[in-house]
Amino acid sequence: MKTIRGAITVKNNSETEIRTNTITLLDEILSVNNITATEVESIIFTATRDITRAYPAKFAREIGFENTTLLCVQEMSVEGSLPFCIRVLIFVNHPKFTNPTHVYLKGAEKLRPDLKKLKVEEI
Repeated sequence: MKTIRGAITVKNNSETEIRTNTITLLDEILSVNNITATEVESIIFTATRDITRAYPAKFAREIGFENTTLLCVQEMSVEGSLPFCIRVLIFVNHPKFTNPTHVYLKGAEKLRPDLKKLKVEEI
């Protein structure tokens, strides 16, 4: 079992923003890791407490995660933490997948500057 971490921020608490950015993050993770949604065992989504309009997992179903176990939870609230942030922890159980690339987008790269394998972009 291998895991992939990732995060993205949204501009505001709207269903459209949550949908667009959740799909952007998941698509990028699949692409840079050369995996498909069917190879993913499960995903844990966290969202900061300022994201309340929709569950990110709802939109994962739209792009092929139909049989993947999905869970949404609220991110721990810490003073000074990054607002409007969606994070993922993706579990991949595939023998060919050995070298995960973590993906942090739209300002979320600030969360893990210590990681050596990052796909960091401003979209």
